[in-house]
This record gives sequence, structure tokens and C-alpha cells, in this order.
Amino acid sequence: MNDPKTGLPSIAGSALDLIGRTPMMEVKNLDTGPCRLFLKLENQNPGGSIKDRVARAMIEAAEADGRLKPGGTIIEATAGNTGLGLAQVATLKGYKLILIVPDKMAREKILHLRAMGVDVRLTRSDVGKGHPEYYQDMAQSLAQSIPGALYANQFENPANPHAHETTTGPEILAQMDGDIDAIVVGVGSGGTLTGVGRYMKANSPKTQMVLADPVGSILRDYVETGSFGEAGSWIVEGIGEDFIPDNAQMDLVSKAYSISDRESVDTARLLLKKEGILAGSSSGCLLAAALKYCREQTEPKRVVTLVCDTGSKYLTKMFNDFWLAAHGFDGRELHGDLRDLIAKRYAEGGVIAIGPDDTLLTAYNRMRSSDISQLPVVDSGRLVGILDESDLLAAVEAGDEAPRFKTLVGAAMTRAVNTLQAHQSIDDLPEVFDRDEVALVVEGEEFLGVITRVDLINHLRLSA
Repeated sequence: MNDPKTGLPSIAGSALDLIGRTPMMEVKNLDTGPCRLFLKLENQNPGGSIKDRVARAMIEAAEADGRLKPGGTIIEATAGNTGLGLAQVATLKGYKLILIVPDKMAREKILHLRAMGVDVRLTRSDVGKGHPEYYQDMAQSLAQSIPGALYANQFENPANPHAHETTTGPEILAQMDGDIDAIVVGVGSGGTLTGVGRYMKANSPKTQMVLADPVGSILRDYVETGSFGEAGSWIVEGIGEDFIPDNAQMDLVSKAYSISDRESVDTARLLLKKEGILAGSSSGCLLAAALKYCREQTEPKRVVTLVCDTGSKYLTKMFNDFWLAAHGFDGRELHGDLRDLIAKRYAEGGVIAIGPDDTLLTAYNRMRSSDISQLPVVDSGRLVGILDESDLLAAVEAGDEAPRFKTLVGAAMTRAVNTLQAHQSIDDLPEVFDRDEVALVVEGEEFLGVITRVDLINHLRLSA
């Protein structure tokens, strides 16, 4: 509620009171064809995502029917945002929370959860439902092994779509003055589609529900054909599935779009540049589908989509140019030699390096802050040596009169460094790795960057 005198939101009793009632804004700087496109800013929830609504609803429903007792344990399988929402609610209510999350989840989400005291357990993201290491199967098995534990199970819990049917849907219709032609959503657990879709069917029958689905997910095929084959893989987090969740009422969908990872990422970055909204990968997917829908129309329509979560959870991923390069999303020119494998280039600031005239203390601080064990030593763009942990330790353990960490890097580094020229073949890399070294790549005397085993694996994955 707003203060009638100031128009500002009134003082909240806790963060739980800040869930919902999120703002709506119109897109002004993107090509929306003949349509007007509006964004429901779910990133403004206290946990940073639309899943705060679901988390509160599931916990309060379990409290009401006695499944969750004071001081109890909650267990859930999540790609991140439901877990953050559950942590937001469970922490304030005094419950223990254990989350099973796939290993593709953004690091920022994991750090956020652990900072809140959550027990986070990673599992494989390359296996499907029915495999013992699939995140939902693991969560259900764990819940059965802990007496009195609540398996939140957003994929089947009716409180999930109910949260959207009673809050998200009514808010959207009210903010749009009752006039909406289409709403573009994604499906992870299915709660948003089903809850909002049911509300619109009852209160705004003209409103179409449009699905944004990552390439690799089976949901678009199911909408269009009623069947689906084997799922692929995708980078977008939180939406897309390899099965039809019980909470997903797919017959509510009127039209579906498949959106590639690259288009999702590019669109999320475009949203930040053009509209100033920092949003995550699923929001990029939804916005890309919404823009396609809008541009296909031949008459004006009013369309709504969601900013599902904040992009601050993806700064090391989709908003990181080096991450984009590692996934082949940067559009760089390919040369057919070792230059193609350098994900982080020295000239672009991608390599953590040191100069020969820097001190060992500076070198140590860079190793520690970047969690690396060796540093290329570069002087005016030329590779002149390498300093690793053993070099540093040997120098600082020298006699009592030694200057220790004030010693210059040039006096402690290894000068005899094996390098590869940029034009050399990928076939030259295994010999380097067999010596337990990284590949230091130069072009003439200019230092270009480093190639690791992971870079080679990634290159082979992208080339497959």
C-alpha cells in the first residue's frame, strides 16, 4: 500500500511484505512493430525474481495444512531462483533449507544462497528425469530420508500456480487497465503459465498466452504437435524442460517460439543498453519471443512479458565478454589455428599477468584474488617469463636477510618458457598439456594469451 500523503510505499514489516505488487513499464527503445510492449518487473521482488511469490505461497500452504512444523527442514530442486525465494522466506521463518541444483547454475546464485546459510548441493545438468543424479530425483530421495522434511516440489505443488492466479495475474490485468492482447511467458515449473493463464481465461478471455522456449527444450514441439522427442541442451537458466511438468497446463498456450541461447543472451544485453533494465537469461528469451510476436502482427496489440529476475546474478556469465567468447557468442573471426582457442586475450585485458618490475607481494595478491597458481610475466607486450607458486615460495623462503615479498618478480620468475606460435596447429597442444603446462601463445614476439585444457575441451565441444 502507498502512503496517501506522499504516494510512496508505506513502511514494510519485513522483506516478505515486499513480495509482489511489482511495477510495469513500457518498452520505448526497441522495435515492437505495430504493438505496444510492456514489461512486468519481477526483478523488483526482494529476492530478485518472480519465484519469491511461489516460495512464499508454498511455505505458507505447508504451514497451514501442517506439513511444515516450526524449525522444520525444506528441500527443493531448483535452477536457482526458486531456491533464492525459498531462502528469503525460510530464513525469516526459521526453517532449514537444503537445495539440489544443477551444475550449470550461475555462480552468483550459489554464493547468494550460501551467504544466507543454505545447504546447497550440486548435481549433474546433463542427465534427465529418472536418473538418480537428476536434480528433482535427488531432492525427492533426500526428502524421503529425513523425517518430517518438506519436499517443496514446485513442479507439482498446486500452491505454485495458485500464487500467480491470485497475485501476478490480477496485478497485470489491473496495471494494463483490463486491456491485454497477449502475455509472453516461459515454462520451468509451469506455475506462471498456468496461474496467469487461468486468471486471464476467466477474466480476460481475449488474452493469448504465448510461450518462449529455449532451443533444446521439448515444450514448443509439444505445443505444436502434441508430442516430443529427446531434449537437447541449453544455457538459459530457469525455463525450458525435457518433460511436461504437472503444473504446466500446456493447453493454455496459443502460440510458441523457440529462442536460441545466443538470441536470448543478445536480447538481454540489448535490454540493458536500450532500456536500462538488467535482466537474466530467461528474461532475454521471453523478450526475444515477445519482440517476434509483436513484429509479426498486422494491427496494434498490447503485449506483456516478464523480467523474471535480475541480471546481477549473471554478471560472470552472459554479461561477461570472455564467457561469451567461450560459448562462441562473440562473433569473432576464426583463423583455423591456435588463435581460435584463446578465450581470454592479453591485449583485451583478459589475462591476469604481472610485470618484471612488480613485487612478489603484487604477484601474490593477484594470484589470490583470481584463484590462479601462475602468472605470465609481460614487459611491453612481450612474454619474458612465468611466475608460479613454487617460484614465489622459493623466493620468500630465502635467507633471513632477504627482502621477501619486496623482491621484484624479474628476480624470481622462470625465464625459460615454452611458447607456441599462433599459426601452429591444435595438434601441438597435447604435448604441452602432457608436461602439465598451459599453452602460452605468441605471434612473433607479441604475447597473445593462454590456452588451457578447458579451452581445448570447450573448442572441441563447440566444433562437435
